[in-house]
Amino acid sequence: MAGMDKWTGFGSALASFLFLWSMVKSHIPVAFQQRLSSWATKLASYLSPYLHITISEYGAERFSRSDFYLAVEAYLSDACARRARRLRAELGKDSKKLQVSVDDNDEVTDTFAGATVWWYAAKRLPRSQVISLYPGQDERRFYQVVFHRRHRDLVVGTYLPFVLEEGRAVTVRNRQRRLFTNNASSSWNPYRSGNGVWSHVPFEHPATFHTLAMDPADKDAIVDDLQAFREAKDYYAKVGKPWKRGYLLYGPPGTGKSTMIAAMANFLDYDVYDLELTAVKNNTELRKLFIETTGKSIIVIEDIDCSIDLTGKRKSDKKKKADDDESNNKPKLPLEADKDDGTKVTLSGLLNFIDGLWSACGGERIIIFTTNHKDKLDPALIRRGRMDKHIEMSYCSFEAFKVLAKNYLDIADHDLFGEIRRLLEETEMSPADVAENLMPMSKKKKRDTNACLEGLVQALNKAKEEAKAKAEAEAKEKAEAEAKEAKEKAEAEAKEAKEKKEARGEDDQGNKDKTSESTEAKKMSNGEIKGSEVTNDN
Repeated sequence: MAGMDKWTGFGSALASFLFLWSMVKSHIPVAFQQRLSSWATKLASYLSPYLHITISEYGAERFSRSDFYLAVEAYLSDACARRARRLRAELGKDSKKLQVSVDDNDEVTDTFAGATVWWYAAKRLPRSQVISLYPGQDERRFYQVVFHRRHRDLVVGTYLPFVLEEGRAVTVRNRQRRLFTNNASSSWNPYRSGNGVWSHVPFEHPATFHTLAMDPADKDAIVDDLQAFREAKDYYAKVGKPWKRGYLLYGPPGTGKSTMIAAMANFLDYDVYDLELTAVKNNTELRKLFIETTGKSIIVIEDIDCSIDLTGKRKSDKKKKADDDESNNKPKLPLEADKDDGTKVTLSGLLNFIDGLWSACGGERIIIFTTNHKDKLDPALIRRGRMDKHIEMSYCSFEAFKVLAKNYLDIADHDLFGEIRRLLEETEMSPADVAENLMPMSKKKKRDTNACLEGLVQALNKAKEEAKAKAEAEAKEKAEAEAKEAKEKAEAEAKEAKEKKEARGEDDQGNKDKTSESTEAKKMSNGEIKGSEVTNDN
């Protein structure tokens, strides 16, 4: 009973103090109130063993939210939101799913290396109704982390950097990946939304390495290479190389080069930048496009041999190149720096783009070239260090067919597999054509597994016959061309021999012409007579 009276008296005293303080506060100058508040804070710091760190929503740049604040928000939503009592759900910018975070005026607890920290989410409203040009001044949100003073070095030196890194990783995992394409330079306007150097759409390609029609051993090697690249940030810094890697995908059409790019992007969780070189006017624009790309991205130039001329003919072939330019209307890429008038993309500019000083602006980028004709590219463009790994996308093999059969028909074995294997070894058919024959038709004409495989066998046999007929036709044309060439060569040699004989005055049998002989004899006779006359005179 005495204890109850004690607490009752304490409550009454506290209420009286608060009432008197509210009355006195209105008569105390503002400067003195601030001084009292400062003294109270110092007194609390002396008596309390806990420290406070505030992380504001808006930092020095008023128009953009603090990266640290966003990272803390992502970290708490992923690691601590389940322990909060009040939550806030929203769809963040470029996010593919809802983000559930700690609501204002709530508290969550986290543990790190044996230390307990408390996170408080709060907001500070403006004191007066003032219209501000800066969003951060209207309503200031902030996070406050509270911890014991003995954990100061741990929290400041290790925990907060860990929160920043993990928050960024969560943001990357939750973001909606995007497919970018470069805009025409005439529409670039950094002050208008959507008029930057790149425009984008959500990247939703479903391809994965599991569904990619390729030999499993080759796929495993590519996956291992990508995994090693993703985890090699410190290694690249150690050896002094920019954190980037180049891949050259080459092979006939329909062999899965674009699908391979999509599978890489889905495996690494990277954005894709599809660079259209024909829309780039000069090297300056090319550098600007590269600077505006972000980390964790794949920069793709598809069919690089078709977009602009990158055959790499050097100064020694200047005359030959000029003749080729007259007969070819395809846009050409000038290769000599002294001929660059500032309005063209040069080979030197492209090389600097992928392997020069500008390639070190940012990290964790993959550059991919695709081509149907590897031999048409300049060796300097695809050498190791620029295109580090060359991947041949060839015609469908039996191992690739089994992947397609599993994906399209859900089968791992069949009686027709043996015949299909033999035909694939004898016939060249792209994975795209094989997949088209395995895809079931519409519901009205739905086929079963046997019908699909039998249709593929028929298609392979037809392709084999067409390839045989084409080879025979090409052999016949080649033989006819060789025979014609041999005939023309023989006629030319005969004509040349005849002209030589006529020049020597011989007939077809090699005998001297009688008219020429009589003429020569007459000349000789006259010469002898004249000679004798001269002698007699003497």
